[in-house]
Amino acid sequence: MTEDIRIRDFLRSLEPDGDPLCERIAADAAERGIPIVKRETGAFLKVLAAVGKPGAILEIGTAVGYSAILMALAAPEGCRITTIEKDAARAAEARENVRRAGIEERIAVICGDADEILGTLADETYDLVFMDAAKGQYIKWLPDALRVLRPGGILAADNVLQGGTVFESRFAVERRDRTIHARMREFLWELKHRDGLRSAVLTVGDGVAVAVKTGPAQ
Repeated sequence: MTEDIRIRDFLRSLEPDGDPLCERIAADAAERGIPIVKRETGAFLKVLAAVGKPGAILEIGTAVGYSAILMALAAPEGCRITTIEKDAARAAEARENVRRAGIEERIAVICGDADEILGTLADETYDLVFMDAAKGQYIKWLPDALRVLRPGGILAADNVLQGGTVFESRFAVERRDRTIHARMREFLWELKHRDGLRSAVLTVGDGVAVAVKTGPAQ
């Protein structure tokens, strides 16, 4: 574990200073205990948003808008981001942060339950879908996420290693966490074995799963 921390700290030390507003949002979130993507995960998201040159991004789990703003600043200028947040107070704060960043025309924050909203995206397609909300729901959201993901598009999901517990036996996990443990393992299995996907699980931050849609994969 010590070695893991040393690697993490080294990689973080390599990161240049980021956008001042994003740095302030991250610091405030850390102080208030609001979960946002880790610094190294944010760097990876910026690469995904840049290399794929997406025209449209869907994010499930806005929190206070940190990752959406990171992606918007890294993506091509015409890229539009739709981000879903269940908590009304956080959605309002995310909108204010987007306004402060001056990119309201590029990021739409939708307040509501992803279970309901994903089903309404009947005619929408996205080049990148990023999951970072309730981890036990990833497997439930997967069919809709793949449905709206265009062929060649990228699906990314954060926190898939669950602090290192995902590879433990279910009996080594606290009883209250066994459902999410089982669902995350099922989600990762689906990404690796579902036809029409090419995927990898990376030890970035708390683990990021990345899949490319190569064919029909709903």
